[in-house]
Amino acid sequence: MQPEQTPDPNAINIELSENMAEGEYANLALIAHSNSEFVIDFIRMMPGMSKAKVKSRIVVTPEHAKRLLAALSENVERYEQSFGHIKVHSDAPNYPISFGGAVGEA
Repeated sequence: MQPEQTPDPNAINIELSENMAEGEYANLALIAHSNSEFVIDFIRMMPGMSKAKVKSRIVVTPEHAKRLLAALSENVERYEQSFGHIKVHSDAPNYPISFGGAVGEA
């Protein structure tokens, strides 16, 4: 007989549909922000094409943006510990795209 397990009160039941689990490939992220939110557009640019498509837009609060930054930083560090340094190419194109507000690129 197994002892009864008390459910973790901090556990989150996350549902991931089959379609969403396939994911979307993006090779450019554009970030804009206001005083109340960050808007992150994940974009797929294809070589030789003058038009790119936004594959996903994520809107988060400034607090969640900072948590995302910390989580990405931690995961990049873990990745590099396992697989080696990630080389960032300095010849990446600079896209002059603006949403009418403050803009960052990733």
